[in-house]
Amino acid sequence: MTFNDNNKAIYLQIADKLCDDVMLGATKSGDRIPSVREYAAHLEVNANTVMRSYEYLERNGIIFNRRGIGFFIAENARETILAIRRESFFNEEIHYFLRQLMTLGISPDELKTIYSNYLNRK
Repeated sequence: MTFNDNNKAIYLQIADKLCDDVMLGATKSGDRIPSVREYAAHLEVNANTVMRSYEYLERNGIIFNRRGIGFFIAENARETILAIRRESFFNEEIHYFLRQLMTLGISPDELKTIYSNYLNRK
């Protein structure tokens, strides 16, 4: 995994990667995820960093721990991730996005066309 130098803590970038895997269907509800040590070795980061990621995900109800067995993806993980990301988008990112639209003179109709074209390419 390549980490971004975007002032976002590495443990949050790791959590985002695990959430992306859930959202893309690579990891499903009930799946066991790698142990802290396994994932830390794979990512070449300190195990404490991965543990912080897992604690963050557990606090948010995305994963759960079965003592002695490991961490698993929660039943409603996808819906939880979607709700968290939507809230983050509407509370933090959309204001910058809308300001950029205004600054660049992009009209609502132009944005609608751009977005429609984007969806059609997918």
